[in-house]
Amino acid sequence: MNLTDTGLQERQAWEKAGIEIPSYDRAAMVKKTKEAPGWVHFGAGNIFRGFIAGLQDALLEEGLADTGIIAAETFDFDIMDKIYEPFDDLALLITLKADGSTEKKVIASIAEGVKADSADVQEWERLRTIFISPSLQMVSFTITEKGYALKGADGTYFPFVQNDIDNGPEHPAGAMAVVCALLLVRYRQGAAPLAVVSMDNCSHNGEKLKNSILTMAEEWKKKGFADDGFLEYLKNEEKIAFPWSMIDKITPRPSVSLAEQLEADGVAAMQPVITSKRTYIAPFVNAEGPQYLVIEDKFPAGRPALEKAGVYMTDRDTVNRVERMKVTTCLNPLHTALAVYGCILGYTSIAEEMKDTELRALVEKIGLTEGMPVVTDPKILSPEAFVNEVIYDRLPNPFIPDAPQRIASDTSQKVGIRYGETIKSYVERYGDAKKLTFIPLAIAGWCRYLLAVDDELKPFELSADPMVPELKGWLQGVEAGKPETYAGQLKPILSNENIFGVNLYDAGIGSLTEAMFLEEIAGAGAVRETLRKYLN
Repeated sequence: MNLTDTGLQERQAWEKAGIEIPSYDRAAMVKKTKEAPGWVHFGAGNIFRGFIAGLQDALLEEGLADTGIIAAETFDFDIMDKIYEPFDDLALLITLKADGSTEKKVIASIAEGVKADSADVQEWERLRTIFISPSLQMVSFTITEKGYALKGADGTYFPFVQNDIDNGPEHPAGAMAVVCALLLVRYRQGAAPLAVVSMDNCSHNGEKLKNSILTMAEEWKKKGFADDGFLEYLKNEEKIAFPWSMIDKITPRPSVSLAEQLEADGVAAMQPVITSKRTYIAPFVNAEGPQYLVIEDKFPAGRPALEKAGVYMTDRDTVNRVERMKVTTCLNPLHTALAVYGCILGYTSIAEEMKDTELRALVEKIGLTEGMPVVTDPKILSPEAFVNEVIYDRLPNPFIPDAPQRIASDTSQKVGIRYGETIKSYVERYGDAKKLTFIPLAIAGWCRYLLAVDDELKPFELSADPMVPELKGWLQGVEAGKPETYAGQLKPILSNENIFGVNLYDAGIGSLTEAMFLEEIAGAGAVRETLRKYLN
């Protein structure tokens, strides 16, 4: 069986292989989308194909939509040549269940794939035509947080951004310039309204996107490429809205063993490719089952009935509250605890860690015992149900190959949000955070991790983190296995409000964290002993 429009005509063969295929008239959908496009998505990779395209696919199946999504790629044009074109823009979604079973479904809602390449005359003209269409309601994005960045750490524009500013809207290269140029085309051809929606996994994503588009427009205005009217159009929420959103679904790299299994079941040409831009992608997407998308309902040109496909449509405050629930209590703090202790205890898989009695108990205590009393409740989702699903369904899923070493990167940039916010909530509610034991244990674990020596006192490599040189400087002299080398070196870390958002000594847990750290450097096996002591 071939994953193509012609191949899908062999319905029985697909059904026999246990793969669900669309029942709607795909040819009619593609034709209608060409004539009256409603939705363009930038960032044609796995999270789009494995989650967002599936939303419109569900609406098409239910007869609640009659057009599809146009996928545009700004960064890696190989994706279009190797994964979209040969497979007629179809994708095969494999949902990986924690019990080892899978669900397989062809996602057929992508009506066309376009390279957002201003140097390609035909493709660029197609995008301009789409953006002029009065039928267009929304433009969405999964281009990663980096995709919105215009400036480096030193505050100056990246060279490619400076080129986009100098060259103007006729030949943009970066994603923000491409979108700004297309919005300028829409403005000049009647200034119809549009929702411009970031679906990337970063907080205040709508604000990041809006700021970058406005910055580009302002720079172009200075050079005479755009006028005041264009800036007013972008700033008028009745014309151009930038709704905020919260997304949550893990779509790991495509698995080679799944590709082989699909080929054994009769589906041709399923092997993953690595593009010249180092994108790992395959004709199929493997993903976990749980998925969340919460969007601020601000769509001046109308929108698809996304709430009928399981999307939570709400206000900005609620989007913020869901985000806060996830990153400060229900998911990210558990991830960080597993990351640092996983590295120290020699694990390379989060799912394997969840079979470890102490580590499982640690995330239960951080999420359920210490997190729930001060959790931000967004009302549209139950924090208890969310954290239970994380602990008992998502983290233990052996088919989601996530590694503690990956999650441990940039921990210094994360602990302020992941632990500091809960600590501050305890201080607000109780006057101090002395009721906490397991969050201090996670922080002690991070400090112990920074010694770059595992529980058997063998060295390992720290994950990338911009503060590592500074942190190592403060920890100088401390040796794992020699508690007598400790002489207060943690104090500048634990009292550092730039790291935690709060001084842990003022919050009443600095000394406890130090004591736990001391226990963890007592000798070989001391980390395991310390975990047992506090968790049993």
